[in-house]
Amino acid sequence: MEYKLKRISSAGIPEAIAKAGLYRSLNEPEEAESICRDILAVEPQHQLALRLVGLALTDQFTGGASDRYREAELAFQQLNDPYERLYYAGILYERRAKAQLNAGLPPYTLLPLFEQALRSFAEAEKIRPAGNDDAILRWNRCVRLLQTPTYLSDVWEQERAPFDNQDTPPT
Repeated sequence: MEYKLKRISSAGIPEAIAKAGLYRSLNEPEEAESICRDILAVEPQHQLALRLVGLALTDQFTGGASDRYREAELAFQQLNDPYERLYYAGILYERRAKAQLNAGLPPYTLLPLFEQALRSFAEAEKIRPAGNDDAILRWNRCVRLLQTPTYLSDVWEQERAPFDNQDTPPT
């Protein structure tokens, strides 16, 4: 037997959005993603569904090759508001870097991702709505993470290693 997806009604979209948000808050991003895909099947440019599906995808990042980074990026690129495109691009880079850090990649290899996040947050800050400091809050979190002793010592070790190897006397 072949199963087919069913379409939700346009009238059901507000309730579906609420459910997607609830599933994200319950740490069930796959459920939230599925609901958002149902919404987008009815309204392909639904801005909140695009934002939520992108976030649900980043919630699933593990730092591995199976992360659907490009799908999340495409969802965020479809946002109409320039501020939101920049802000959520920053979130994407930040979450990708954090997932890779949690997966055990050396912190110094993640600096380009954090720098991309910082650039996105800085650009978003320039055009943010009055009273919206979200880009600043995210910027500060990235900077604090980059300033942690563990991160800095790893970067220092990688920069120093070539010099230590050259200074080692032959055996």
